[in-house]
Order: sequence, then C-alpha cells, then structure tokens
Amino acid sequence: MGIVRISSELGLSFDPLKGMVAEERDDVVQYALDPIYPMVERLDHIADDLVNQLGPDSELMESYANRGKCSYIGGLYTNIWMGFIIGLVVAFVILISTAFTSEAGLKIIKAALMPAGGA
Repeated sequence: MGIVRISSELGLSFDPLKGMVAEERDDVVQYALDPIYPMVERLDHIADDLVNQLGPDSELMESYANRGKCSYIGGLYTNIWMGFIIGLVVAFVILISTAFTSEAGLKIIKAALMPAGGA
C-alpha cells in the first residue's frame, strides 16, 4: 500500500501501514511494491510446484485434478514389467549356458536340430 499525501504545501504524508505522519524529503525515495506482490506470489507457487515435482505423489499446478499418484503408479507398473523382462532374459541365458556346458544338453540340442526324416 502506498502513502497518502496530507498536505503538499507543508510536505506531509501519511503511511497507513505504520500509522505515522512524516515529512517528505528529497533525499528519501519510497517505492510502492503493491504491483509486484501478485508476481512474487505466482513465483512462489511455481517454486512450490518445482519442489512438488520431486515427489511421485504430489499434485502439480498445471495437471488435472486427482492426478497426484499417476507418476507413482506408472513407475510401479513400468518397474514390474522391466523386472519381468530382465528376469526372462537372465533365465534364458542361464538355460542356454547350462545346455551348452553339459554333454546331455548338447545331445538334446543336436536332436532338436535334426531334420524330421531322421537321417
């Protein structure tokens, strides 16, 4: 909030925030910060939103309502599927490595690769 000029001839002004009357001087400059407060509040909300993006269950400023746990659930399903795929690859590598290291495994592989006619 700004100041109220009481008398421009006497150089008196009233500061409503402090509740005092003071003399206007040429060496003192007072800026009204009222237009800046909404911009500072918007920046404060944006900073809070940036901090909320670090957590998977936080509501974001520009998202739809009740979407707070989307990142958490999406990450959970992605990790389940990736774990399943990696587990299958590891199981396949172990199966192949054990089949090629034993004599019985090599016989099974040769029998599977033979033509159907039994030549």
